[in-house]
Amino acid sequence: MSAADKPWGPGTATGVGSLPGTDPVEAAKLVLGVLTDLPFLPELPGRGAIADLTGRTCALLVDLPVDLQPGGWRLVERPGRDQRRAHDALSRDLDALEEAAATAPPALLKLQSAGPWTLAASLELRGLERALSDHGAVRELTASLALGLADHVADLRARLPQTTFLLQLDEPTLPAVLAARIPTSSGFATLRSPQPQLVREHLRTVLAAGGDDVQTVVHCCAADPPLRLLLQAGAQHLSLDATRLHERDDDALGEAVEAGAGLLLGVVPATDAPLACADELLRPVRALWRRLGLAPDTLARTVVITPTCGLAGATPAYARQGLEACVRAAEALEAEPQ
Repeated sequence: MSAADKPWGPGTATGVGSLPGTDPVEAAKLVLGVLTDLPFLPELPGRGAIADLTGRTCALLVDLPVDLQPGGWRLVERPGRDQRRAHDALSRDLDALEEAAATAPPALLKLQSAGPWTLAASLELRGLERALSDHGAVRELTASLALGLADHVADLRARLPQTTFLLQLDEPTLPAVLAARIPTSSGFATLRSPQPQLVREHLRTVLAAGGDDVQTVVHCCAADPPLRLLLQAGAQHLSLDATRLHERDDDALGEAVEAGAGLLLGVVPATDAPLACADELLRPVRALWRRLGLAPDTLARTVVITPTCGLAGATPAYARQGLEACVRAAEALEAEPQ
């Protein structure tokens, strides 16, 4: 895949996924109005656990019952009301987006879901241990999530037949999974890390859920994202916090870009903070490109500008200002790459 094969054009901005507030209609209007080149299906964790990253993803699971317990979401024997509430919340989000896009459907729309490893590290088994501790449970989660995402994409295709979709898997916990930093239920030990081949296999299964015509991106805002592993698993693009990248990441990023991967790079703070000018926000992006020795004219076609993470912790006013700052930074990047 070359820079010309990206589903977005030069000077594009988007969000990571979450927004503040509880009104899906207002959220849909915001993303469609501000992020005209690459809007996304908003997540609104302010509505509670049924609408955060884990709850939204639990709403997608097929034939795998979960319920909300004091310690979080848990795999159970039969569906509970909380999973139904999560599904209802997702349905309202889809209805709101469809209504807001009725007169001007977006050419490209980004969808988000937790990836299989972050989900496995979040869900409890009936014995209170994390699903990550049981390889069979992880396999079932992966299969269920892949089926659910296929249905999710099909639903959106029916609602927005003129739109192309970009599927984002959120894997913020994957570095901790790989480093065996996920605590056991007792808190006195940590769970063993899975074999890298198994990690790649399950990621590949879920990334393929949307079909050949849906390009994929994996988001990991940790300071040590496993870049090569994500690309080996089939991620076509990477979503990263540009302010946390290190020079040790340069070789992997350079190889990824030369192989055709796009980079969704976070530069705008995710929580309320004074917003710098576009050139200041773009400093880490331009510095990365200089270190990689890549042609300046490829920068705006390869990079999408985003906040550093989801905006759920921001005020509504700042969330709008932050997304608008992303748009201005993307436009500045197109006008003057270096």
